[in-house]
Amino acid sequence: MTSRRRLTSEELDLWNRIANQAERLHPKAKAASVPAPHPKARPAKAKPRIEPVAPERVCYSPARAVPRYDLRAPLPDQLNGAPVRMDRKAHLRMKRGKTAPDARIDLHGMTLDRAHPALTGFILTAQSRGKRLVLVITGKGRRSADHGPIPTPRGILKHQVPQWLAMPPLSQAVLQVTPAHISHGGEGAYYVYLRKRK
Repeated sequence: MTSRRRLTSEELDLWNRIANQAERLHPKAKAASVPAPHPKARPAKAKPRIEPVAPERVCYSPARAVPRYDLRAPLPDQLNGAPVRMDRKAHLRMKRGKTAPDARIDLHGMTLDRAHPALTGFILTAQSRGKRLVLVITGKGRRSADHGPIPTPRGILKHQVPQWLAMPPLSQAVLQVTPAHISHGGEGAYYVYLRKRK
């Protein structure tokens, strides 16, 4: 035996409207009335109890603080924070300026369209000749910032060279890029440590 489900209040309302519009076949007989549904009592929701917190109990942990990311960190800081992919002792000597570069290229004063092919040719040639540490001189840029309609940052080559070194075909030849020591140009130059030629 199957159990009958109870009609919802909407279904009962619809049934009563249709039943009132219909003509009875036997007008003398009483129409069976459908009982109205009894609404189910809903349990009362318990209100959350809010207790005031004393100021001395509030604790802000620095570990839970939301980290803030500076998307425009200075380029030397980004390069110094990069993981070391070469021998740590050699990297430390290189950063201190105690390792002499095997070759150097001076891009200072070049435009971007001249500097990019010159850098590409220099890096690939140096790697093919077995050189490991090369110095790329970019210069520090103009003394004053350009405030024209399309401002350019100071030292466009200084910012562009690390990006070129991180992209193919140079990325396959470069192992590490580090700002140069003051004895080799400081902020206006980069040490580029090359991979061994296969």
